[in-house]
Amino acid sequence: MKLLSQLRTSSFQLALLYMVVFATSVFLLLAFIYWRTAGFMTAQTDETIEAEIAGLAEQYRGRGVNGLITIIRERVARDPNAKSIYLLTTDDFLKLAGNIESWPEGARSDSGWINFTLDDSVGWMGPKRLARARIFEVQGGLRLLVGRDVDELTSLKRVIETAINWGMGITLALALLGGFLMSRSTTRRIEVINNTSRRIMNGHLSLRIPTRGTDDDFDQLAENLNQMLDRIVYLMEGIRHVSDSIAHDLRTPLTRLRNQLENTLMSVDNDEAREQAGRAVAEADQLLATFNALLRIARLETRGNTADMKPVSLDELVTDACELYEALAEDKDQKFQQELESGVMIEGDRDLLFQMVSNLIDNAIKYTPEHGVIGVSVRKEDSEAVFEVRDSGIGIPDDEKDQVFQRFYRVGKSRSLPGNGLGLSLVSAVAEIHKGRILLSDTHPGESSPGLTVAIRMPAFTGARKRIKAEPAAGPAGEETGSPTETSGV
Repeated sequence: MKLLSQLRTSSFQLALLYMVVFATSVFLLLAFIYWRTAGFMTAQTDETIEAEIAGLAEQYRGRGVNGLITIIRERVARDPNAKSIYLLTTDDFLKLAGNIESWPEGARSDSGWINFTLDDSVGWMGPKRLARARIFEVQGGLRLLVGRDVDELTSLKRVIETAINWGMGITLALALLGGFLMSRSTTRRIEVINNTSRRIMNGHLSLRIPTRGTDDDFDQLAENLNQMLDRIVYLMEGIRHVSDSIAHDLRTPLTRLRNQLENTLMSVDNDEAREQAGRAVAEADQLLATFNALLRIARLETRGNTADMKPVSLDELVTDACELYEALAEDKDQKFQQELESGVMIEGDRDLLFQMVSNLIDNAIKYTPEHGVIGVSVRKEDSEAVFEVRDSGIGIPDDEKDQVFQRFYRVGKSRSLPGNGLGLSLVSAVAEIHKGRILLSDTHPGESSPGLTVAIRMPAFTGARKRIKAEPAAGPAGEETGSPTETSGV
């Protein structure tokens, strides 16, 4: 699969295009060399035959037919290897002189040239060879054939053709290998940028794309992207600082206002005024919960991975959270369906983990209709501890699942329900501290109320697998446990 993905890269396709252009250029060059070499050797052979014909014609003009026969016989005797081919016959093909016995068969050109095979069909006694000759008629009705053995020339042409074929094959193989290596080098650089970009998109904003110090195009691209990331982080930190400062500065006066409203509630005798004051106190509590959640998220994000990490029994922690919210679920006649594998340990901050688990369970209770069932499970899969909460509520559309972890983001169908859109942001911050991954999916895909399944996968504890006694958890009214007034209301 990795090789196939390599072959589909644009860099390899560009290298392949270059290989085709390069191979075509090499082929044209080799073809030109072959054409010039083979043409030169063929022309040299023809010139040799023409020279012999000119010599024989001169002998014929000076000495007649008998002189021509004599000179042919002398030349045949001087050439025991029969490199030159001669045949002189009468008009009715009766042999007068030569080193073959009969006329060869073959296509004859208009100029009298013929290519044929020296074998027993022409009375050749030696091994089969290739020959080229010219045929013309001599005055007096005689026929003359003068040629040359071109078997070595043909063999040399085959050697050149074989060399060209091998050269083309080696050229294509080297070009393909070079293209693959160049593509691999380029793809590695691009893959580093892609991997870093994906991790940054997953929330690791402190990462930057590495450079090699070569100041090439990839280094310049990486530096530009890093500068862009620095600017984005700076702007995000500015916005976050403003929102955190507002939450911090307003919490104290809002707390005073809430206390004054509560004192007013206790001092008034009129039922209508008491009801209005009670609603005002509730609204103030909701605002305080929002500010507390904002500050809590800010502390978690600045705290990073410096939390007090200790072995925590995840199944025991989830059991405590379910017991805490059991009364709230009974008010809506809901039931917990627990599937808790014992001995699932993780290394983390128990208070933060309890906050995360409580927020998710509270959300499930809020969005599960009456008489519904809330599924809670803990299990270990390979090297990961998995905590999962399932509800049968309105669910979250697929195109919004990546946005619900943003601060104050609420799904359109849940805006009428109480909440501030911060619960899942807090859950995301806690999961990130514990190197966890959050996966959202539909509990009942395709149904009108698909529900929501939230699965958090965290690295399982690899140390001693001893059970950790559960510590008492703060109640739902506290800031640290994710009270019903601090959940997201997605």
